[in-house]
Amino acid sequence: MNIAIVGTGYVGLVSGTCFAEMGIDVTCVDIDQHKINRLLQGEIPIYEPGLEDMVKRNVKAGRLHFTTDLTTCLNNVEVVFSAVGTPPDEDGSADLKYVLAVAKTFGQNIKKYTILVTKSTVPVGTAKKVKATIQEELIRRGEEVDFDVASNPEFLKEGAAIKDFMTPDRVVVGTESERARKIMSRLYKPFMLSGERMIFTDIPSAEMIKYAANSMLATRISFMNDIANLCESVGADVNMVRKGIGSDTRIGKKFLYAGCGYGGSCFPKDVKALIKTAEQNGYEMKVLKAVDEVNEKQKQILFEKLQKHYHGELKGRTVALWGLAFKPETDDMREAPAVVMIDKLAAAGCTVKVYDPIAMDECRRRIGDKIIYCKDMYDAAMDADVLMLVTEWKEFRVPDWRTLRKIMKQPLIFDGRNIYDREELWVNGFGYYCIG
Repeated sequence: MNIAIVGTGYVGLVSGTCFAEMGIDVTCVDIDQHKINRLLQGEIPIYEPGLEDMVKRNVKAGRLHFTTDLTTCLNNVEVVFSAVGTPPDEDGSADLKYVLAVAKTFGQNIKKYTILVTKSTVPVGTAKKVKATIQEELIRRGEEVDFDVASNPEFLKEGAAIKDFMTPDRVVVGTESERARKIMSRLYKPFMLSGERMIFTDIPSAEMIKYAANSMLATRISFMNDIANLCESVGADVNMVRKGIGSDTRIGKKFLYAGCGYGGSCFPKDVKALIKTAEQNGYEMKVLKAVDEVNEKQKQILFEKLQKHYHGELKGRTVALWGLAFKPETDDMREAPAVVMIDKLAAAGCTVKVYDPIAMDECRRRIGDKIIYCKDMYDAAMDADVLMLVTEWKEFRVPDWRTLRKIMKQPLIFDGRNIYDREELWVNGFGYYCIG
């Protein structure tokens, strides 16, 4: 079976490589010649554990190919996945220009029955626009060629994307065609050998599922952050509250951890896009507006605690940040709380020292030289007035408190992910602040 995937970003490259791993012939397409050249040389433009080895293995086996021209492989594939970016416009809505550009190229060049599957996260109603664009190009050509469109949203977690794709908890496909359904079933069959987990829906429902899923998870996070902030006011411990409510099987334990806010390429963008979709259809998503508002405020919570501790006198302080990526096991800093923290601290006149196991180069690209980049976690903490944990990488979980006590100017910890034990910190002579 031969397929093409347009877009070699996070979703496209992981999806294409995992399909190739199952024996499918995959051509990954991207208009960025530099990125394609790097991939052809075995260089991976994103960080994802295990991906580099898998790409090299499948390129060597002749199952994974890279090109800048979709038309070179279009006649040889049964399915084309569109995994291009849908960046948010200024009003929060998803920009569909790249999605529709793929549809236009598809309509201009198909010569036999082919399915165009939208893998990108797109608003409800996008498939209609994609289908209309293809039909418009076929009319312009004066030709009739059978095709189908489908929606196949991705549910990949950065840092665990390969596992998520190879052993999915569900595969959602929205289609109006029995022919397309059979082809998509055959395509995903290798991933279903341990149990059928495919969910077929109408196309609008498939488009909505991804937004609803991410928005639900974001809601749980913002709810717990709101509860954590209230816990501080009333003298409750949010970790005990989390355990108490998480033991209720109707609620469950996942995504109930308070912290300094969520970030990344999905939750912030998808929450805003769903709010905008509702507005465009005459409905107001009041809960999601609050979710977004709480999260934006939560990204400043450590800075506000620091200000309160020093009574607003922050100029000249040295602050160490452990963690830059929005979550562990990725170098992604999109919408990361660390970005907000760095801006706030720099504006307040602080010297900012940072360390992240993976995201240092990405931070340099985004932020430049207004901060100090350190070789390791202890180098960052050297002579610091304050140490802030922003991303809960494993190597930060059990630091040597005695060493930190010796090298820091002041023994003061602000724990943005609630991973440390308050009593242990106190015993070791540290001042300690957490969330809730």
